[in-house]
Amino acid sequence: MSPADNATARAQKGRNPSGLHPGVVEEAEIILTFDDNRLASLVFGQYDQNLAHLERRLDVTAIANGNRVTVKGTPEASEMARRVLEGLYERARQGGALGTGDVDGAIEESTLQGSLFPAAEEQPAPGLTAFDQISTRRRGPVRARNASQNTYIKALKTNELVFAEGPAGTGKTWLAVGYAVSLLEAGQVDRLIISRPAVEAGERLGFLPGDMREKVDPYLRPIYDALYDFMEARHVDRGLQTGMIEIAPLAFMRGRTLTNALVLLDEAQNTTSMQMKMFLTRLGEGSRMIITGDPTQIDLPPGQKSGLVEATRILNGVEGIARVTFKEADVVRHDLVRRIVTAYDKAAREAPPEPPRQDYRDRRP
Repeated sequence: MSPADNATARAQKGRNPSGLHPGVVEEAEIILTFDDNRLASLVFGQYDQNLAHLERRLDVTAIANGNRVTVKGTPEASEMARRVLEGLYERARQGGALGTGDVDGAIEESTLQGSLFPAAEEQPAPGLTAFDQISTRRRGPVRARNASQNTYIKALKTNELVFAEGPAGTGKTWLAVGYAVSLLEAGQVDRLIISRPAVEAGERLGFLPGDMREKVDPYLRPIYDALYDFMEARHVDRGLQTGMIEIAPLAFMRGRTLTNALVLLDEAQNTTSMQMKMFLTRLGEGSRMIITGDPTQIDLPPGQKSGLVEATRILNGVEGIARVTFKEADVVRHDLVRRIVTAYDKAAREAPPEPPRQDYRDRRP
């Protein structure tokens, strides 16, 4: 049964709605009535922000009134909006939080279902085309928001070593931490070990005071942010105190064998070839590794080869190893971030190659 049990739909053809959709000859109107007012308000969002985002993405008009929403637009867009709203209502029923990013994810999922099952009578089997998800005690179920994230979550669940490459904002590190926490809470691993190379992004921080953890913490703030998203703060602090969650600088991984652990290496594009080989060979029995990075943001000295780029080339096709590549279209952080990444990629493709640097010692008077 549909999540909106009392939903009714009316299609009005052959009229041009003045002021709403110029040039559209055919318009459909769909009215959805949801049983639970509280869940309906979660679907619509605070001040109807989810509906406003849906309007922008699908070029429809969505007007809420209590637990009822009226959608107007082309028949295809209106039907898409109906599927998205019903999907969001089902997520709200399961206890998930809903934001504009979840609206984007529901649109992507609905698009996938529509492409696989174009005929109305061909309904997908339950769960067949639904995006995969991970679940933690604090966050609840977190569903993939696009096909790349769906592929990523499936790869995490079926492979012992996963490489995830792509631009900022695609969720590769955030989802990796969420998956790690889910394994930790399920008892499938005993420890979560987080590492990254201590390479500054274009600036030098100089000497950092404190013990090893205090020196490394500034480089790992994104990891901490994700941990606090998926775990209660007191559980994170306790895990750090007991060693269940370990922050280990990459340089300190040499000589260790990591068993029954989920090992996450972030910003891996800034590892050297030797560092990457050393890290990969730390994998012990009952452990899994996730390696994330963005090959377009390498901060190594000129001429230094990235261990991430080399490893993905050498290990291509090795059984038990998966590689997921995100594109700028997969950015889920903010619409503006996606446009920024796209603009930089376009500029990089169009820019003429830089002349090779000349060492000052080679210059002649």
